[in-house]
Amino acid sequence: MIGRLNHVALVVPDLEQAAQSYRQSLGATISPVQELPDHGVKVVFVELPNTKIELLEVLGEASPIKAFLDKNPSGGMHHLCYEVDDILAARDQLKAAGARVLGDGAPKTGAHGKPVLFLHPKDFFGTLIELEQA
Repeated sequence: MIGRLNHVALVVPDLEQAAQSYRQSLGATISPVQELPDHGVKVVFVELPNTKIELLEVLGEASPIKAFLDKNPSGGMHHLCYEVDDILAARDQLKAAGARVLGDGAPKTGAHGKPVLFLHPKDFFGTLIELEQA
């Protein structure tokens, strides 16, 4: 069902500082900043030859990553994103197997303009999983 690893997401307290660090220290190519109000985050992607690193910053007081950053003020690993060919079929198969889809179960548009869903971390060994339609 799952395809390639699309990205690893890191929550950071300061998106510009984190992007600058990746750019200057590691020589990384960084995407432009995107604000995603529906997800409560600002993001950039660190482009790698085989995947991406998504850097996330809180956008607004209702941001779902605010509590994560409150508990981890320096930031940290937030989720893994895997590609799937058909997000609705993947959702239905996972739900039938007992996995919990977060929210109302309807995909939202993610940072790449494609449908995404999140799976409860307790169902995947403490790791939040994002599925993105390829």
